[in-house]
Amino acid sequence: MADRVAALLEDRLRIRGATLTDKARRARRQLPRRVRQAVDRLAAASEMARNPRLLMQIDEAAVAEAYDIAVRHLVPLGASARRRSLLVATAAQAAFGLVVVVGVVVMLLRWRGTL
Repeated sequence: MADRVAALLEDRLRIRGATLTDKARRARRQLPRRVRQAVDRLAAASEMARNPRLLMQIDEAAVAEAYDIAVRHLVPLGASARRRSLLVATAAQAAFGLVVVVGVVVMLLRWRGTL
């Protein structure tokens, strides 16, 4: 689980680091609080899993929930979906700008008495 979250941090946010703990520390300001806490819980569980005695103390339900929270936030959209959303946003901005310009021109023509 920790490996997948570490790979997603690297792919999505371009965070480098040897372990999930390093990547979580570097991604502090780029993640929302809830996701940051989930990644921290996963990193702590990953560290605890290295020791056989501490492995028994890991709450697997909490780790699974933290994993779900982190993956839900970090799974990137496909490239085509990102391009499509960028295109729609750009078209919406252009349309809004055009409506504002036409509205200003109409108001100016009415004010001058030409329309």
